[in-house]
Amino acid sequence: MSFGDKKYRYRLALIFGGLLLLLLILASITVGAANISIFDAIYILIRRIPFLGRFIAGGEVSRTHELIVINIRLPRVIAAAVIGLGLSAAGATYQGMLANPMADPYVLGVSAGAALGASIAIVTGADKIVGGFGITTAAAFVFSLLTVFIVFSIAKTGAKLSNTHLLLAGVAVSFFASSIMSVLMVLNRDKVSSITYWMMGSMAYTSWKQLLILVPLVIGGTILVCVFARELNIIAAGEDEARSLGVEVERVKKLLLVICSVIVAACVAVSGVVGFVGLIIPHTVRLVSGSDNRTVLPFSAIGGGIFLVLCDTISRIPTSEIPVGVLTSMFGAPYFISILIRSKKKVV
Repeated sequence: MSFGDKKYRYRLALIFGGLLLLLLILASITVGAANISIFDAIYILIRRIPFLGRFIAGGEVSRTHELIVINIRLPRVIAAAVIGLGLSAAGATYQGMLANPMADPYVLGVSAGAALGASIAIVTGADKIVGGFGITTAAAFVFSLLTVFIVFSIAKTGAKLSNTHLLLAGVAVSFFASSIMSVLMVLNRDKVSSITYWMMGSMAYTSWKQLLILVPLVIGGTILVCVFARELNIIAAGEDEARSLGVEVERVKKLLLVICSVIVAACVAVSGVVGFVGLIIPHTVRLVSGSDNRTVLPFSAIGGGIFLVLCDTISRIPTSEIPVGVLTSMFGAPYFISILIRSKKKVV
């Protein structure tokens, strides 16, 4: 197969993946306690399109169903797609840049910092909604970025960032943040259930105002890391070789780490901790397409969006909603174990 044919097939597969994600978003809107058909959902959405909605006639849809679709289900499904997209793209970037297949989006302590920020907001009674934004969400975002800044400060050696020091600093700071959070939970037992539920991950309370911040940060950040796919390929082959080819390794690494940290911080602040998405999706994509980050990054993003929308949809099927983070771990852990077993057999 020529390079041109391969490139065409990848583009076709990417378009197909994007269309599949859109179809899943549409189907997901119909799932929940209220029984809303896919035709009613389409009708409600088309009616909201500027200039087009006025030409759509007929269709008696209850006001309640319209509010459920527009104000509850659509924001959370969009959030699921965007968060899955961002976590997978960030995970793929970390794995390629740190040369560590076990690296995930939370490797620098973002999740621990976000959980600590959310816990502080909850135990102090600051978990209120102000102007459509949750104080818990804001605290989680700020503390996650603060944690990354501390990790950077610890790991930095002169102008360089050592991969080993980054990973070790991330682990140490994560444990420290988790220990403080545990103390808060022990001292505030009445808040334990709220903190635990937040840490399980859920898009149930996503608002349009949160999406106004989440979508630009995640989509913009994902596009930026895809732009650096070529440099990431060269760095993954060896930092010394990358320098000899003219790549500013430290500058690219710092830039990508900052971009990915912002992406993950925005995702975790809205959804809580959603595990395994940024770990198993990039692995799966590499098994299918190879290790070229020019294909791994965009396909990981699309795959992550599809996976999290599916998990969020399934979480709404039972009478009592299951936190989506529980489902991603339930599906992700066995799948990841199977990948490890297959790779072990190949080595043997």
